[in-house]
Amino acid sequence: MRPSVLTRSLVSVTAVVGIAAASLAGASASFAASAPASKPAASTRTVAPLATVNLGLSTAQAKNVQCWLVVYWDYNDYLDGQLGTNSWKAMQRFLKAHYGYTGQIDGVVGSGTVSALQRYLKSSHGYEGGIDGQAGPQTQAAFKRFAAWAGGFCN
Repeated sequence: MRPSVLTRSLVSVTAVVGIAAASLAGASASFAASAPASKPAASTRTVAPLATVNLGLSTAQAKNVQCWLVVYWDYNDYLDGQLGTNSWKAMQRFLKAHYGYTGQIDGVVGSGTVSALQRYLKSSHGYEGGIDGQAGPQTQAAFKRFAAWAGGFCN
């Protein structure tokens, strides 16, 4: 019985080696037949824009904001310091509940989101500029003050 088991094992190993060798040969033939590097391939896919909008915050400061959003506004994504769509959805829930945000909870940081954020920052974090929906230097400075305050929720 042993020669039969040994023979089957040897045949199996030979088959695996043969398949692997054929795959490598096909890969190198495929590589050799590819288009020259000087002509880029055409694509119909669109490139999605980067969805992170930290409004001037560092990664550490943005993590502080995310910690606060976890505690109060049902943020349940990564604490990675990247204010992406889910971070902004949580922020929009807060702004809708308290600061006049009337748009969709979509995580898009448009002028409506920024205007509501400015109203909040004016009420609590020293923002002195106009409610114009533009995240300029004054808005960013007040957002940094908010982030410093929100850091107390990260422990």
